[in-house]
Amino acid sequence: MTAADFLHAPAEFLFGPFGEFAFMKRALVGSLALCLGAVPVGVFLMLRRMSLIGDTMAHAILPGVAVGYLMSGLSLTAMSIGGLATGLAVALLAGLVTRTTVIREDASFAAFHLIALSIGVVIVSVRGSNIDLLHVLFGTVLALDNGAVAFLASVATVTMAALALLYRPLVIECIDPIFLRTVSRAGGLAHIGFLMLLVLNMVAGFHALGTLLAIGIMILPAVGARFWAHDITGLLLAALMIGALSCWLGLLASFHLDLPSGPAIVLVAGGLYLASMLLGANGGLAWRLLPARHLEA
Repeated sequence: MTAADFLHAPAEFLFGPFGEFAFMKRALVGSLALCLGAVPVGVFLMLRRMSLIGDTMAHAILPGVAVGYLMSGLSLTAMSIGGLATGLAVALLAGLVTRTTVIREDASFAAFHLIALSIGVVIVSVRGSNIDLLHVLFGTVLALDNGAVAFLASVATVTMAALALLYRPLVIECIDPIFLRTVSRAGGLAHIGFLMLLVLNMVAGFHALGTLLAIGIMILPAVGARFWAHDITGLLLAALMIGALSCWLGLLASFHLDLPSGPAIVLVAGGLYLASMLLGANGGLAWRLLPARHLEA
């Protein structure tokens, strides 16, 4: 084997599938577009201690997606509209219950999450098949068409523009929500706008990863980035890098090892989170095991 052949082999392994197969290229572009919108939302979910609420919203879209799928098949428009409708309805109902009863926000979201998940599974089970249920729950990132990729890119564009507008109140609310309520009325609008972005990205994530795994590409890169960065800008950049790497390596694992693509992407993201927890420069376990430095004269 020549030196050129030796260098060509790993390059073909790492990049060949995306150059040779159009469906792999669409899957990579679509998943990277999903990361661009979903990962920053995940960072703010983590900073606002709303990670489990994000998981709740991922399941809240299931009834609407199921109805859209059973009425129109694999219709991007029908499933997206259905998911947005039920996701926003759950967010509004949970907020209304929180403000008018003694139930706290996390418990209210958890209750509606269980109701929505049950309704969605029942709808698909009664009117559809096991294959339909698997498609709705776990997605089909390798089956993304040009329309789906364009939709994911559009959601990412809207999300980035909206976060640019809401960035200041979101950051202040993460640090001192009482101060924000004291000096400005933007906190309530920012919270509502953020929940809308969360639902929008959950719907986008559904098309690639399904309702059960859509939250994975949103939260795992964010919590992994926490071990590498000290400020919000660093968190956003590190999380985007972890998310993009998860999509690339997950698709490669799916192709070479014949694994389901969505779970492979989320599993790689989970592996990168564990690696960050062990080796991360900002509080990683390995660094804590090193002997502490003592002051020297």
